[in-house]
Amino acid sequence: MRIGEIAALAGVTPRAVRHYHHLGLLPEPERLPNGYRAYGVRHAVELARIRRLTELGLALVEIRDVLADDEGRELAEVLDELDQDLARQEVEIRSRRERLATVLDQARSGGIPPEGPVSPALAELLQAIAPSDSAMARKDRGHLALLDSMVDDEQREVFLGALRPLAEDPELAARTTQLYTALDELADAPADDPRIAPLAAEASAAVPDAVLRMIASELPAADHPFGEALLGDFAPAQAEVVARLMADLLRRAQEL
Repeated sequence: MRIGEIAALAGVTPRAVRHYHHLGLLPEPERLPNGYRAYGVRHAVELARIRRLTELGLALVEIRDVLADDEGRELAEVLDELDQDLARQEVEIRSRRERLATVLDQARSGGIPPEGPVSPALAELLQAIAPSDSAMARKDRGHLALLDSMVDDEQREVFLGALRPLAEDPELAARTTQLYTALDELADAPADDPRIAPLAAEASAAVPDAVLRMIASELPAADHPFGEALLGDFAPAQAEVVARLMADLLRRAQEL
């Protein structure tokens, strides 16, 4: 049989047959005087076996090892590893579909925030917080979405639990809105603006002790890589307010 005939018989392409020869999966047949390869039934059997193994998900390198083991031990080991890998993928796919279902529910109800898909808990919190035209408020929401993707479930519950009063306490929510407005006004101010110190003190005072206890262990220092990156996202005067706020919260947390 010619290469096209053996390929059709085994259910593969001539190109695949040549590739299998190149990788050493399929022995080269004898050639006729005219130079054409002469394939026999044995080659068709091997090709069919290779096709079945690829359909199971084995890589060609793995199939080469399997074919080199006449007693079949390698095949059993490889298939067992493949089964375990497929089981892990199955669990991961199920988990991803569950997360996707939550995001789809948010999308259908108009609940996906501008920051994009976030955890259900953060999406609920962002929906509850009154909308604001403040540039600082929008930046803060983006930072929350970043933290949401960085922390584990336990840390997320701590942070969001501490922030829920913003949505549930009208007085605290109004105070936060005023702080955002004041920070917006520092967008073009120098780092020694006289408004910085009192605004940082006011922002620190707005964080109740009960909330501070919840987040004390998670507060980053200003010289922490994340703290430095966070400060770099603000204008100079705003960054000075945030740095002083972080330092004062750390000091208060140590005194609790």
